[in-house]
Amino acid sequence: MQHKVIDLKDVVIRFAGDSGDGMQLTGSLFADMSAIYGNSLSTFPDFPAEIRAPHGTVSGVSGFQVHIGSEGVGTPGDFCDLLVAMNPAALKSNAKWCKPTAMILVDGDAFDEKGMQKAGFKTDNPFAELGVEDRAIIVAAISTLTQESLKDSGMDAKTILKCKNMFTLGMACYIYSRPLEYIYMYLERKFSKKHPELIEPNKKVLNDGYNYAANIQAIPNTYTIAPVKNKKPGTYRNITGNQATAWGLLAASEKSGLPLFCGSYPITPATAILEELAIHKSLGAKTLQAEDEIAGICTAIGASYAGNLAVTTTSGPGLSLKSEALGLAVMAELPLVVVDVQRGGPSTGLPTKTEQSDLDQALYGRNGECPMPVIAAHSPSHCFDAAFTAAKIALEHMTPVMLLSEGFLGNGSEPWRIPRMADYPEIKPPFATGALAEGERFKPFERDAETLVRRWAIPGQKGYEHRVGGLEKTHEGVLSTDPANHELMVRERAEKVALVARDLPCLELVCGPSEGKLLVVGWGGTFGHILNAVEEVGNVSYAHFDLINPLPRGTEELFSRFEKILVCELNSGHFLGWLRASLPRFNYTGFNKVQGQPFLVSELVDAIKKEL
Repeated sequence: MQHKVIDLKDVVIRFAGDSGDGMQLTGSLFADMSAIYGNSLSTFPDFPAEIRAPHGTVSGVSGFQVHIGSEGVGTPGDFCDLLVAMNPAALKSNAKWCKPTAMILVDGDAFDEKGMQKAGFKTDNPFAELGVEDRAIIVAAISTLTQESLKDSGMDAKTILKCKNMFTLGMACYIYSRPLEYIYMYLERKFSKKHPELIEPNKKVLNDGYNYAANIQAIPNTYTIAPVKNKKPGTYRNITGNQATAWGLLAASEKSGLPLFCGSYPITPATAILEELAIHKSLGAKTLQAEDEIAGICTAIGASYAGNLAVTTTSGPGLSLKSEALGLAVMAELPLVVVDVQRGGPSTGLPTKTEQSDLDQALYGRNGECPMPVIAAHSPSHCFDAAFTAAKIALEHMTPVMLLSEGFLGNGSEPWRIPRMADYPEIKPPFATGALAEGERFKPFERDAETLVRRWAIPGQKGYEHRVGGLEKTHEGVLSTDPANHELMVRERAEKVALVARDLPCLELVCGPSEGKLLVVGWGGTFGHILNAVEEVGNVSYAHFDLINPLPRGTEELFSRFEKILVCELNSGHFLGWLRASLPRFNYTGFNKVQGQPFLVSELVDAIKKEL
């Protein structure tokens, strides 16, 4: 059979196995390698909440999907071209995501009677039982081949078997013509200091997997995905949303000239932001792993009072615990960035699954009249700009700001063009400066006439001694229960938040006609999926919201050009409710999904066509 090399526009690969099989690492390496090669990409890590879920069971399957292309890739893809299944459970839980033309690669050693029973198969032919027997199936004895490859390595049997993901990665690299040099660099960087003896064995098993795939008849063809052409010049790297969030905050620290303080309690899927900030002490970042969520935000509020760029990170359950302290930050009018990487809820819910179900909590989840700006990131790389913007608003408008991310964004990755810091604006906090006139007292809640922003005096400034806190005060900082004063301060705090929209762009169409029958609307991490769906349907308009509260300037005017507005979101209709409350005169309908999974483009296409 003649070997063919086939050029593809894009390809979707799904790696799946037990939590300990290294599928997250395998997928990440394949993605990073493709980013360096020059491909566009989008990833979707999907793993169980348990650290070590029951071995060999469907509930314990960990997956990583990566979509690479020679043109812009906006989603991880609906269905895969290659499924790598390291055991029967991985095959059973992921076969439904295979395209009709997909290739399926399995570790045949794992498909014994015990493994089949654990996965719940009723017959001895799992492929027929799942209805995928017509796919191109490669059954390779990956565990045995890994043991054979490393029999002279001196490693024990358990350690050798941990390397089978590298054998699998080598096979995938052959199939899709991926260069191995990046993986060599990764292995050398990871093991050179503590375990240099592991470098060469891992390189060997990686190469043996590559060569094995090159010499079996089951893989008659290989595929190439060309690098993206005409991309903007610059230096690119693959970045996760959580990394980008941390770096955006560090950039804001540099542009404001303020030290960054992050007080947080570890919580899935936000912990990586705290971890990333913790390794950048050289950039002036200080981090505190607090004993609980309340302590985390309270230390951040204290740091803000002392003149820092203050941050706290969390997910939905932690945001609930922070609500009282958030009210304190609103009342004291102190700058604070609260990052909520949303996950499935309520309560503990689905810790490792994505959702957009914290929006109502972000908008309303505090006692009293307690508004704050709410911003949403729309892609892993956009988390950098969203974090920078959130910090800029917080510091310049003297308010806490809610930055909404999602598990899909925080854990997912895509190529990111490293920006020039000169392209980002300076951040200018309204510090109280200059000498006061003799006998004059600083008024902590005296406001700028245009922005309604109060001045920021740091403890220790001579002449600027003052009090802030959770009790209502007058402009002079004096405690007050006067009804008229309370209403005045409530209105001023709300108006200050509303005026934030003046500093941010107007709402514009992402694509589509400027007027018509239907406008599709989304927010947050649904951006890429909705864009692909709208482009597939054609002749449909799309607007995406990064600013939730206040709504962007121009929203009402844009909405007025369309007969119907379809709001797509991963919750039961939070943003739809917010739009109806804010702009009630328009004809809205919603399309919702609450499954702990991102939208499929095909689902959105059907929903859009239904409204036309």
